[in-house]
Amino acid sequence: MSVEMMEVSVSSAEPLRPAGILQQNRVFLDFFWDLANPDQEVRLKAVENLIHYLKTENKADELEYTFKRLVDGLAHTRETARPGFSLALGQVLSAFEDISLQSILDRIKEKHNLQAVKRKLARNAMFGNLFGVLALHQSGRLVKEPQVVLGCVQLLQCLIQHKQHLKDLPSKTMTDILTEIPEEVFEEVLLSSLEADLASAFRTPEQMQLLLVALQHFPQALKPNKLKKLLDSSTIINADNIQKLVEVLKMAARSVKKERVLPSVALDLLKLSLKEDSFQLFWDKAITEGMFKEPSGPTHYLSYRLLGSALPLLSLSQLKEVLSGEVMMHYGEHVVSAQKPDRFKLAPEMDTYVSDFLQGCRDSDKQLAVMVSFSSLTNNGYPVVPTVWRVVQHLEPAALRSYVDWLKGTFLQPQPDRLLDFSTRKQKDKSKEQKESLIFRLRKWIIARLASIIDNHQVKKHEDLIMDVARFVFFHAFFSAKKATTSDIAETSENLSIPLDDETRGALVNSFFGLLMSLHHMPLIDDSTAVNQKRSVGVTADGTMWIYHLVQYTQLLLSHPKHVQSVQPFSAEQKQAWDGMLQSVANLKRKAKKGLTTESAAFQQLFLLIGMLLFKAPDEVLDIMKDLQSCIDKAQEKKTNKKKKQQAMDEEEPEWVEVMVDILLSLLSQQSRHIRQVCRAVFSSICPHVTAAALTAIVDVLDPEKEDEEDSAVVVTDDRNKTQKKLKDDDDEEQDEDMEDDESEDGSDEESEGEEEEKEREEGEVDQNFRHELMKVLQQQNALATEEDASSDEDLDDEAMMQLDKSLSALFSEQKKKIQAKKNEKMKLQKERGLVREFKIKVLDLVEVFVARQAGSPLILGLVEPLLNIIDRGMSSGSEQQEQDFLRRAADIFRNHLCRSKVYCRTAGDRQGELHDLLYKLMSKAQKLSDSSLCLYYFSASLYVVKVLRGAPPTETKEETTADGATASVNDPKFMGNVDVDRVSSLFREALISFMNRRKSPLTSQMFTDLFTRFPVFCVNLLDTAVQHITSGVREHQQCQACVLVLRAMQSKDIQQLLSSYEWTQLCEKVSAQLVLSLAQVGQAESKAAKEKLVKTLELCQFVVKHIHQQKLFVDLEQLKKVLQSLTSNVSFKKTGKLEDTYWAVMKHFGVMKPKVNKTKPNKDSEQAAAPKKMKGFLPETKKRKKRNKPVLEPAGEKSAPATKPGEQKGMAKEKQDKKTKQKRSADSSAASQTNPAKKSKTQPDRKAGKKKKPKQKKGGEQI
Repeated sequence: MSVEMMEVSVSSAEPLRPAGILQQNRVFLDFFWDLANPDQEVRLKAVENLIHYLKTENKADELEYTFKRLVDGLAHTRETARPGFSLALGQVLSAFEDISLQSILDRIKEKHNLQAVKRKLARNAMFGNLFGVLALHQSGRLVKEPQVVLGCVQLLQCLIQHKQHLKDLPSKTMTDILTEIPEEVFEEVLLSSLEADLASAFRTPEQMQLLLVALQHFPQALKPNKLKKLLDSSTIINADNIQKLVEVLKMAARSVKKERVLPSVALDLLKLSLKEDSFQLFWDKAITEGMFKEPSGPTHYLSYRLLGSALPLLSLSQLKEVLSGEVMMHYGEHVVSAQKPDRFKLAPEMDTYVSDFLQGCRDSDKQLAVMVSFSSLTNNGYPVVPTVWRVVQHLEPAALRSYVDWLKGTFLQPQPDRLLDFSTRKQKDKSKEQKESLIFRLRKWIIARLASIIDNHQVKKHEDLIMDVARFVFFHAFFSAKKATTSDIAETSENLSIPLDDETRGALVNSFFGLLMSLHHMPLIDDSTAVNQKRSVGVTADGTMWIYHLVQYTQLLLSHPKHVQSVQPFSAEQKQAWDGMLQSVANLKRKAKKGLTTESAAFQQLFLLIGMLLFKAPDEVLDIMKDLQSCIDKAQEKKTNKKKKQQAMDEEEPEWVEVMVDILLSLLSQQSRHIRQVCRAVFSSICPHVTAAALTAIVDVLDPEKEDEEDSAVVVTDDRNKTQKKLKDDDDEEQDEDMEDDESEDGSDEESEGEEEEKEREEGEVDQNFRHELMKVLQQQNALATEEDASSDEDLDDEAMMQLDKSLSALFSEQKKKIQAKKNEKMKLQKERGLVREFKIKVLDLVEVFVARQAGSPLILGLVEPLLNIIDRGMSSGSEQQEQDFLRRAADIFRNHLCRSKVYCRTAGDRQGELHDLLYKLMSKAQKLSDSSLCLYYFSASLYVVKVLRGAPPTETKEETTADGATASVNDPKFMGNVDVDRVSSLFREALISFMNRRKSPLTSQMFTDLFTRFPVFCVNLLDTAVQHITSGVREHQQCQACVLVLRAMQSKDIQQLLSSYEWTQLCEKVSAQLVLSLAQVGQAESKAAKEKLVKTLELCQFVVKHIHQQKLFVDLEQLKKVLQSLTSNVSFKKTGKLEDTYWAVMKHFGVMKPKVNKTKPNKDSEQAAAPKKMKGFLPETKKRKKRNKPVLEPAGEKSAPATKPGEQKGMAKEKQDKKTKQKRSADSSAASQTNPAKKSKTQPDRKAGKKKKPKQKKGGEQI
């Protein structure tokens, strides 16, 4: 019957279906679904496909349906859908120009009529109108239909009233429309409609923006006479309108508070002021005076952004005037105050404005004016812009040259009056700084700025500019001018107006050696090296080192004593060392032409650097210079006389390499990265000549046991406050500290006081001597009350009180000095330890270089124990960051560079006994350790020693890399070279027995797995021991690991190759016997270790059984099968799991398959008779307390309550009440589940009024 009715309904409905619109295919309708997709790519693709479909089909009904759907979609509730429908409508109108825009506008007004729409849908209708106008505008056809333009503008005027929903979108749309229509259309059609808006331009920023756009695009339509009629003034920016403009700008600033951008109306007003020649009035009255009346906030930020945006628009004179006015002062105060955390910082935006200006402006004068103005904005002499300012890289070469000259001139003759200097409120409250302090801060910044220009490789600079800056810094760091000379020394032409103080010279010294570091790494200025070629660094275009040019300049200065004087003149000995250095460098340069340029360049760099250090620390460097010259002479002599052996050599005189190593160690004690890198390069050159004594000198420095010795040959110096180069980040931090110093001084004082109090509390213990002294003072003045004498301080006269006060004051003052002395001593010790640790980290550079360059040298073996001692000591030391860095570095060198190196010593045949003793020592120490991670390093060292003893096989064998980076031989696993196999096997056997018999052994199974993999011979010798411990291991964990080791060994192809067929059969028998014993001991495997042991045992069992069956070995497996079959009675197997799968995989080899479980449908009757479901939130039965034998009834509980003790009454009552509640709930839940499970709460019986409320429940169902 239903089928017949369906047929009738279908047949009757078919003739009523329209022929066009309702028969659209699914592909066409899907376009409209995709237009509402959140993904923009999908929406754009849908628009493109829709237009293509409409053009291809060319059906009028489909086009009509498209317009209907698109107009409806303009008011879509989904925000991402509206732009899609708007874009589609605009593109369709653009593609089908025969469709009238007026008809579409009428349809939009009709569909989204704000007067007829419901209140809930009013907001969507507003957006529908807005996006409809946007679609008409995007069609590009508005210009052709002026009346549609008028309709759109009128519609937008209505939408402007709904600012709470649409914000300023209607105004922006109206402005965009005005920018595209011709002036005739504006004058004939729109002007009359927009007169009201234009006349009220001073009311809102949007209306002002509309007027400014109209003025910009239609100047003939809005002539001064017309403006006079609209605004009562022929110009917009004049003295009468300034206050109105200020209010408009304030409103605009507040409207973009969240967006943090510059309102377009502000920039347009600025452009109009330049056009009307009223910029001075606008900037002084509207911006400087008007906007800064408000407290710091959006109005200030608008002014700063307007300042940055105005840079490309202003002339040179206007730039200088604006950048030296009040707005810049306010900006500087903002930068200083914004240094505190959680404050808005506008400086990054200003950096972007300046960077964009410098990139777009090719006028060197304007670039220079902007750079000088920002550099002249100072806070008590220190400029607010950072020393490392990346905008410098956009300067033209001419502007950069002029800027550097300005910096140098300001350094030589600072003029504070020409600076735009300011002080914050807190700084003004304090005493004014002296003029010398202000000049020091300025000069300090200039030095850092000059250095940053050289450091930044992106700055377009020439070699002469780099050399000029380096000469300037060097000259004023170490020399002063007596009188002007010829053009050879340009630095003497200008004198210092204010002499340099010691702090400024110290900053210059720091900067100069920092420049040396930068020049050492500086690539060629016009380097066109190919990508895959090595770039030349540290040299000029002619191939000469930068530092050599500076040494030549220094020699020039020293040769003009009448015109130039040194701050610390050379003594005769120092001058002789300097001349000797020049001679040595000349000799090296001559010999470098014959070859060995890399080694020669490293020694030249070292000589030149030490020569420069003569000006910084002549007393310390003088001896180093002499030793270095002696070393070079001996090294060259030894090379030239290689064939002539010197038999009459003085034995007491050390080798030149040893002296060179001592020199490098001495230099590494200096706080300089440049020295550190030069030392590394020099040591890399002399690595082939390093002797055992030289390497011992390096190792002794790193020896932890000699750390506290007082007679150390190396003295670590702390030149951080004198000669250490400050990194650029440190400069920025220091600048921030300088600018914040006065702002946050109070908070820092409080923090420091709090830290001191905490330290005093930590000290805790009272000095007994101080207590005795205090008691003496009080007893002398009779001020100490006793039990018999009830006297007090009131009994003392004034003179006695004064005397007591003086005595107590002196006593406490002395005690305070003692405490401070202890603190200073503690800080001094910490600082010294830090310096020593830092020095040792640098010495590790030499070790790393030696290990990398001389990995095949026999001397490398002498580094094994020292590095292990460092790691051992480091793991037990403190957790300071420096300690951890030192430990991590030493461990990396040992593990990755030494033990895992593919190159190793293969000529240690004459040191077999020594290496075997070392191996014994390492393995003995490894077993005595308590830390497994440390034991790993000792075990790795043992494997490395075995690898060295084995050496290279007689024939070249291929080597493959294992997981840990070591190499395992592919061919001839029997080859062991010089290894005493029996002795070494006994060592590793003892270690294996120790691992299996100790409960807390530092050894791990992975260590022995590595041993078996790399040296299969030892695996064969230790295999019996591992098999025995399958059952005799001290714990289940050790027995489990024994199974793992045996399994890995039997799986190895090398082991199978080493064992004969008989030995292999015997091994399988032993393993199977041990497996029978192990499986027979299995009980209920409840613990994690027991389960893991059983799994590993079954895995080994699976391999053995499978291998015996495959190779058809004569091994009896009947006992193993029986034990496995009986295992099901002792162990409860689950349906799935690793244990169960492994077990049935083993049984499969015996022909026993896993039984299949037949799934049966549950019986409905049994389901009804089953226990009811637990109520959600109740504890399971296993978690409940077991009930007592005697049930507690309610009356008994109520009557017995008074018989209990008062203290127990409350607790017992609560316990009983909880039990009653649980019992009743279980009964209620069962009853409820049988009657009506959906209404459990209603089926519970009523509770008595005296009973407690239902206990609260946690989310997981657990009862509280």
